[in-house]
Order: sequence, then structure tokens, then C-alpha cells
Amino acid sequence: MRARIVLILIALTTLWTLVIARAAFLQLWPNARLKSLQKRQFETVVTLNPRRGDVIDRNGHELAVSMTMYSLFADPKIIEQPKRVSKTLSKILKIPVSQVDDKLKNKQKRFVWIQRRIDKASRDSIAELKIRGLGFIEESERVYPNERLLSQVLGFVGGDGQGLEGLELRYNDELQAAQKKVSLARDARGRPLIVNGQVFTQAPDGADVQLTIDREMQFVLEQELSAVVRDHQADSAIGVVLDAQTSEILAMSSSPSFDPNKASEFSPDRRRSRAITDAFEPGSTMKTFLVAGAMARGLIQPNTRINTEGGSLRIGKRVINEADAKHRFDSLTVSEVLAYSSNVGAAKIGFKLGDKALLEILKDFGFGERTGIDLPGEARGIVQGLPWHEHLLANIAFGHGIASTALQVANAYAVIANGGFLRTPYVVKAVRDHESGDVIDSKPKTLRRVLADEHVAKMRMMLTGTTADGATGVNARVPGFPVAGKTGTAQKVNPNGRGYLRGGYISSFAGFLPANDPKFVIYIAVDHPRKDYYGSAVAAPVFSKVAKFAVRRAGLAPVMISRENMVQTKKVAARVEAPAAAVPAEPMGAVVPDLAGLTLREVMSRVSGTGVSVKVQGQGFVTHTTPGFGSKISPTGELTVFLSHDR
Repeated sequence: MRARIVLILIALTTLWTLVIARAAFLQLWPNARLKSLQKRQFETVVTLNPRRGDVIDRNGHELAVSMTMYSLFADPKIIEQPKRVSKTLSKILKIPVSQVDDKLKNKQKRFVWIQRRIDKASRDSIAELKIRGLGFIEESERVYPNERLLSQVLGFVGGDGQGLEGLELRYNDELQAAQKKVSLARDARGRPLIVNGQVFTQAPDGADVQLTIDREMQFVLEQELSAVVRDHQADSAIGVVLDAQTSEILAMSSSPSFDPNKASEFSPDRRRSRAITDAFEPGSTMKTFLVAGAMARGLIQPNTRINTEGGSLRIGKRVINEADAKHRFDSLTVSEVLAYSSNVGAAKIGFKLGDKALLEILKDFGFGERTGIDLPGEARGIVQGLPWHEHLLANIAFGHGIASTALQVANAYAVIANGGFLRTPYVVKAVRDHESGDVIDSKPKTLRRVLADEHVAKMRMMLTGTTADGATGVNARVPGFPVAGKTGTAQKVNPNGRGYLRGGYISSFAGFLPANDPKFVIYIAVDHPRKDYYGSAVAAPVFSKVAKFAVRRAGLAPVMISRENMVQTKKVAARVEAPAAAVPAEPMGAVVPDLAGLTLREVMSRVSGTGVSVKVQGQGFVTHTTPGFGSKISPTGELTVFLSHDR
């Protein structure tokens, strides 16, 4: 008996030793098959999108952000009464019962998404039910807090957080960090062991992108574009505002726009950024570059007289007429060709140049090539190859037979505004990486010099003349600030066939201010306005409203126009013989600034050195003046200021 007990004890000891040894082997020595089995049984791998970086304007205001949302998942194998659970979730999430039921049917699956990115209220309602087999993971959702503001520039993202259009697409790699794969550990009963929120906080952030855009200026631009479309029953309108010196984009939009929070509800036509994707015939805004190029080649000067044939020019079987019957003159100076927007005068200058030289000029100013803006989908525009027959040469000279984008026109005007340099426009000011802490700043990029100083000075003078009394751009004026610019009224190409659309026009105005020291370049184009169609009546007033806000926001002081501040101090520029429409011969300049509300001391400081003789009526603060705000100073240089203590 004793021997048996010993044998049994030895056998049991041996057996337990083998079990312990096996257990130690399984725990201490890796086994690929067992590890794979363990992962299948106790882990679920979920791919999460990281938190997308924010997009902010130049002053730090949020334009696109990522907000915390909650994604609901389930383990169908351990859910009890799936039919009841489906009905309950359907009611809270406001989705069809069948949609939930289909996901809970397959008991072989241990992880299924029920609904991605639900709000906190829905999450809390479901969590209170304490349904075994349901769980949440925190994720981020792209939100555009300003809704339609800057929507066509920003673009939007898809359901998986991937940029699909606009800035979101172009800078997707920077905004979106690498995806993260997370293993959800489960206990023996299949319940998640990870505490809600840990998964989300482990995901890395994408970089933040700061734009050159000024949110407030963007808002004003969009409001004015919407208004002009409504008031003139137009198909659409486009606007661009540039920093005159750097070509930074301060505002850019087209109307109608869309809400990127609901991008799928809008057509691609509404979502595209028309300012860079749509090319159209720019019309008379192109005469500026014709004149600048011809003057740079020594063929004309501001006071060179052009035979304008009484406003009608026959070329073969075709006749070129002036757009406005009131502007049919026998002859005009080059300055007047711009001021009265003479098609015949432009054609005659085009003939002086010839097709090869005019093509070179257009290329120099950036037409026929992409500007290089850091956004996707930019069009090149259309500049036909040589040779050009005589009628086509004439048409191109006044802005027909060529197609350009709104941004190309605005950037070409920036050449005259910034002193003669073609620069690359850009919308991203800086990229800030959260992981490395690096900040990449964008810098202005100069492509080439197009105009010399003396030609820049002359062009500024002549373009200021186009906004004088009687000129086509008078409605673009901003009281207290000299405006340089040019109207455009182009026939609209028929989108459904050959030739032009009957009664269809694109009305535009391009310019910059203050003309003597440019800060802003603004371009407005209105597509197919049905109430009025001249650029002077449709687009120029929009320019004026946007420009007024721009100078106020920048805190610019009103300018008292004089020959000295219109023509730069360089000797070569000072010899410019200014056209009468551009710089009057009065002692102080062209217009009276807004002096209302100032003290007499402030008035005297403002007019000091301008040659103005001030007469004072009353005491206190300025209520009004004679001549009035925005009017020309009399030839004697006399200004009467009326003051009162009652403001």
C-alpha cells in the first residue's frame, strides 16, 4: 500500500511538472500560431483618421476646424435581443431599423461600425442604456464654422476625412497626419478594455495652415458679389482682392457659392473656384496692358494722338465700333483711349505693335500661363498662336479673341501697382507642424520684371484718369482716395454653340488704390447681368464698395492728390506729362478729402503744404466743406470749412 501511494504521488508530481513546464513554455517562448490566435480572439484592429489640422485666416480666425465626435461600434456575438437593440438605436440615431439590424445579424463578426461621428447628445442617450456589446470611440469631424465663407477656396473633405477639393485637397498631406491603426483589447466576455477617449488622444494631429485671407474682407466681398448678382439678375459674379505689393490673396470668391458642411447637396458648378478655373474674354481691362507694352517699346506716349476714325473702323468685311455711342471721336490721346475705352484707338495701337509684339506683351503679363497659385484646378486661359489676321489682332487689342481667368487679370494689374514686377499669387501664409514644431512661411516670389519705373508711373497716371469725371470708371471712385483702374464690357461666348451669346455680356472692373501708393488690387467680373451690362454701371460700383472697406480696415488716411504724390520723386518719372483728366492743375490736387468731425488744427495739419487757402466759418468741429467731400478743388485753391460744436 505504501509503495502504491509513493507511485501515485510520483505520477501526480510528474504530471503537474509537465503542465507547469508547458505553461511556462507557452508564456516564455514566442509562438506565432498562438499569438495569431490570441489576436483574433482578444483584439480588434480599427483604423482611425487622425485629427485634421485647422485652417485659419491671416489674423488667426478659424475657417476650418476638427471637432470631437463619437463613433458607435458593436460586437454582434454578445448582443442580446438584437431586434430590440436595432429599434432602440434606430430611434436615437434617426436611421432605418434595417440598417442597424443588418449589421447585428452576423454573429461571426466581433466588430462592426453602427454609426460614425454622432453627436454627444446621441452618445449620452445610448450610453445610459448600458447595452452590453456596444462601445464608442472618439473621432474628429471636419467643420466649417463660417459656413459658405471662402467655401470655394477651402474646398471640403470626404467621409473618411480625405480632402476632395480646394485647399483641403491641395494641402491634404500637411493637414492630415498618417492614419493610425489601434488594437481594441477585449476580455473573455468580449467587452472592450480600452477606456473611451484614449484611442482618439493617441492619434497625431495634422499641421495647421494659416492663409493670407482676411476673413472680414472676404465677408464684405462675398456680400457685395451676392448683391450684384441679385440686383442685376446676373448668372454669377467673381471677385479677387490682392495685396498690391506681394500678390497675397486677401479675398477671393464667386457667387453663388456653397456650404462645405453639406458639400454633397451642391453641384460641382457651385463648388468650383471660378476665379481660377473659369477663363473668359476680359474685354477692355486688357487695353491697359496693350498701352503699357506699346509705351515700353517707345511706340506711344500718354499724349500721343490716335486717329480714332469717328468711332468706326472697317477691317475687310468687318467694322469695329465703339461700345458707347457718346465716345465716337475723330481723334484721342492715348490717355483718352483708356479714359473713354476706345476700341478703335486700341485697335490702332495694336496695329502699331503687330501680332508678335502684342503676344510677347501678353505673355510678359502672365496671360496664357498658370499664375502658379497654390490651389488645384487653375486654368491657363487661351492666347492663340501666331499668326493673327488683322481683325483678330484688333480684337485681341481690346480684349476679345483671348480668354483669361479673374486671377490672371488681377495679378497683371498688380504689376503696375507694385512697381513693374510679375509675382506669383498665393493663399497659404504659413504651415505649422504639431509633431516637429516647425513653421514653414511662404514668401513673395518674383517671376520677372515687366515694366520700368517710368512706365509704371505713366500707367498709374493714365489709369487714374479713367476714374475722372466723364470717364468710364467714374463709379469706381472712393472719396478721399485716388483710384486707378479700367472698366471692361465683353460679349459672352455662347456656351452652347459658336459665336457670342445674344444679349450676353461680362461686365468687369480692375484697378488698385491708392493710386499714388497702391495697397490693394481689386478685380470684379459679373457674368451676364440682365439689368444694365456696362462694366461702369455694374462692376465699378462693386469695386468701390469693396475698396472703401479695404482702406477703412487698413486705417489709411485720405489722400490729397497732387502731382508730387502721383508721380514718384525719381527724375525720370517727374518728367511725365500728365493728361489733364488724371492730374488737374489746381494748387493742391483733385479732390477734397473727408474732413468731417476734425478740429481746425487737424484740418490745417492735413492741408499744410498743399497750396490750399482755408477759410473758416464757425467754431468747433468740421460739419461740411465747400467744395464738398470728393469734389474738385477750385482753380484758386480755396476751401471753406464750416465748423460747429454740435457734431
